[in-house]
Amino acid sequence: MIKRIWHGWTTPDNAEAYYEILTSVVIPGIEAKSIPGYLGIEVLQRDLETEIEFITVMSFRSRNNIIAFLGQDYERSYVPDAARTVLKRWDQTAQHYELCTSRNCEG
Repeated sequence: MIKRIWHGWTTPDNAEAYYEILTSVVIPGIEAKSIPGYLGIEVLQRDLETEIEFITVMSFRSRNNIIAFLGQDYERSYVPDAARTVLKRWDQTAQHYELCTSRNCEG
């Protein structure tokens, strides 16, 4: 499994708007593409006082599935225009990691 990790930052005033765009436009748009090997996405958020950081972690079965999504330049960021309007800045490329181990704990 490959994890695709990307960071974007917005102002505290735009954080709610970005989250709404992400969850109602961007993610459903990705899911509508029916990308082979796409397993899902996680959204993380962190308050940095002067800005809010968002991290998306997409899961794919293989790097070839990411190439099917974005083409040969698969490391480039996928930031639709709607998201660009409220983001302050974002990673121009995403990082890709092979999942080696995953453990779940219940407490």
